[in-house]
Amino acid sequence: MRIILIGQAAFGAKVLEGLLERNENIVAVYAPPDRPGGRTDPLKDTAMSKNIDVFQPQTYKDDAVFAEYTDLKPDLTVMAFVTDIIPERFFDVPTHGTINYHPSLLPRHRGASAINWAVIMGDSKTGLNIFWPDGGIDTGPILLQKEIAIGPDDTTGSLYFNHLFPMGVDAILESIDLIKAGNAPKIPQDEAGATYEPPCDDKVAGIDWNTPADELYNLIRGCDPQPGAFAMLRGEKVRFYGAKQIEESIADAPGTILNVDDKGIHIALSGGRLIVGKVRPVKSGKMAAAEFAAEKGLKAGDKFDT
Repeated sequence: MRIILIGQAAFGAKVLEGLLERNENIVAVYAPPDRPGGRTDPLKDTAMSKNIDVFQPQTYKDDAVFAEYTDLKPDLTVMAFVTDIIPERFFDVPTHGTINYHPSLLPRHRGASAINWAVIMGDSKTGLNIFWPDGGIDTGPILLQKEIAIGPDDTTGSLYFNHLFPMGVDAILESIDLIKAGNAPKIPQDEAGATYEPPCDDKVAGIDWNTPADELYNLIRGCDPQPGAFAMLRGEKVRFYGAKQIEESIADAPGTILNVDDKGIHIALSGGRLIVGKVRPVKSGKMAAAEFAAEKGLKAGDKFDT
């Protein structure tokens, strides 16, 4: 079966490695364009090391790009972590169609930040889908779905790297086996349960100290590692990572620093205590919160900006 892989980053590279270990016939790889002065994408590096043709279109809307893709005569296209907009006409070219990986329990959490929003919204579970894209935003029928629990201290990073990344690679390979056997289902999504959220960026990552403790903690976990939930301190944006929450009654106003120790900066919440393990100020990289507090001279009673 002639397979085209469209993807990027470490996930795309790992999928390619898995396909090659099974001796699948990968006729081409599509990766993002190189960034000026930046590192090449891991998927491109892996493909080139295996002498696989790599295409890096600036846009998939170009007729010449579509003609080039069509000339490859794929039997199956696999989309592994794709952030570009791929026009619908690409999906119908392969004789066995196109499959796409998405890290949520579709139809819940369609969109580019599915893992983030599952945590931010306090979901107790999430998972992944391999689905047949149809031109909508994560709207095609489901081929395969896997489910995992979200632990009380999970972050977007822990869910992805510990679970949804390795499970996703295996799920793509399992889906290809089903397609080869002629047993791949196409289960329509239930639109009644559909949700779509915008990208998780600084428009949603700002901390409001009056937010109830559980909701604020979910926001911080959901923005860890990207984009990093942030609070303002003396006019400077400070992002929080590696946080923990303790439910207790706190008399101090939310946003007040309770103390600093080797665990991090302890901050009063509305209904609890937040312990921030690491921070990232604007003008430096990620660092231990206690180190940051020492540099800034922070002490009990100091407050983050409201």
